[in-house]
Amino acid sequence: MSWSEMRPLLEQACWDTLYMVGWSGLVAVVAGLPLGVLLVLTDRGGLLSNVLVNKVVGQLVNITRSMPFIILMVALVPFTTAIAGTSIGREGAIVPLAIGAIPFFARLVETAVREVDGGLVEAVQSMGGSVWTVVRKVLVPEALPSLIAGATTTVIVLIGYSAMAGSVGAGGLGDIAIRYGYMRFQTELMWITVAVLAVVISAIQFAGDLAARSLHRRGRSGPAPRLRFLRADPKPAAGSPADAEPGTGAHPASVPGARSADAGTPTKTH
Repeated sequence: MSWSEMRPLLEQACWDTLYMVGWSGLVAVVAGLPLGVLLVLTDRGGLLSNVLVNKVVGQLVNITRSMPFIILMVALVPFTTAIAGTSIGREGAIVPLAIGAIPFFARLVETAVREVDGGLVEAVQSMGGSVWTVVRKVLVPEALPSLIAGATTTVIVLIGYSAMAGSVGAGGLGDIAIRYGYMRFQTELMWITVAVLAVVISAIQFAGDLAARSLHRRGRSGPAPRLRFLRADPKPAAGSPADAEPGTGAHPASVPGARSADAGTPTKTH
């Protein structure tokens, strides 16, 4: 097969792969983030401690993660058809890809959120912060570099899942490798497909690592933004101990031997 014949096949396959991975990755992040935070909040000692909810949600996540993706695709055929209207093609692959990636990303979110310093959570709670405030202002912002790294790993895993989805008619680079590389013995096309996958994965990994490192450095170098939502203390009233001269701990007028503001002479002491 000549390059002029391979090129349109590879271009369409790349677009199909990015389409499937993009939509399923978006769904996985949107659904997996609150699921992972819920696992942390409902754990023993959590802000919303509920052992029953934690066990039920944890078992559902574990069961979905333990199922091989190719079996998950077949098991979800009726559900996929009801949602997407078809169980084949790239639209039919998005549903099982997303469902397979949601519990995977949720566990990564759980691990990232557990690494947040508990002292920050206690500080916000002591200042009257609600659970939603703790999640929105402390847990998610502080875990953001790790969350980006987890999202990058999830997208790379989805690329591998999409290659397996190609074996059941989902399209993409996996479909090209199987139909042409394996069934038609087009070895050169198969190795080109492998090279394209390697380039795509390397680019995604580089971009994710760069974003995570950038956020990590910014969190260390700049002023801590974690408590900016708290109001500053009110200014002390005139004559209060806060108006004292530095190092004395008392108001200037009460210091023995201090000069009077009106006469310019030392005050008498008793």
